Amino acid sequence: MKQKPYCRYNSTSVPNFLKAIGCLLRRDLTVALRRSTDVLTPLVFFIIVVSLFPLGLGPEPSVLRTIAPGVIWVAALLATMLSLNRLFANDHADGTLEQMALSPHPLTVLVLTKVAAHWMLTGLPLVLISPLLAVQMNLPESAMGTLILSLLLGTPVLSLLGAVGAALTLGLRGGGVLVSLLVLPLYTPVLIFGAGAVAGVIAGIDVEAHFSLLAAFLALALTLTPWAAAAALRVSLD
Repeated sequence: MKQKPYCRYNSTSVPNFLKAIGCLLRRDLTVALRRSTDVLTPLVFFIIVVSLFPLGLGPEPSVLRTIAPGVIWVAALLATMLSLNRLFANDHADGTLEQMALSPHPLTVLVLTKVAAHWMLTGLPLVLISPLLAVQMNLPESAMGTLILSLLLGTPVLSLLGAVGAALTLGLRGGGVLVSLLVLPLYTPVLIFGAGAVAGVIAGIDVEAHFSLLAAFLALALTLTPWAAAAALRVSLD
């Protein structure tokens, strides 16, 4: 039985443009859910990394409470990096990426749609599971909301920055290692202010500045990274 195509790029009108975005988002989600290991691997990695610290350091509540913000944020960062290699690789292998580049729709918007799908499959599950791991790390209830909000602001930035690295290393041998080397320095400010916001709440410090900077990072990433990733994809496809 012939499978019905997910998207048809046949017009530049606004309704069809929005329909194409919806089709691309639905396609990426459907394909990823069919490959359940791609979705579960970052989540399981995140859970295992955070769970190892209480086993290694012992159940001392004060110690776990002190390191909890940094541990959870570093684990989320590494889990996001683990999934970056598949952001464009599968589409490049089956020729879908070339069709996207030749479509009448802006490649920047299509890239942003793929990043949104990546965050929904990787970043959002990390945000949802983080409160359970925070309880394991003896994080105070007063800091739970701050943890969730910081991850909601920070994980999309990780996906957006990662898209640039994935596009630059597309088709290269050992691209997964190169992506990590490229994006890790860019991830550092997000890690500092994300974990710092949670640690500040625990210490009773005002964290409004941390959230303002995370929101600024997100706005800047939404503005610049789709253009950079689209340009890198065009270079990689040539």
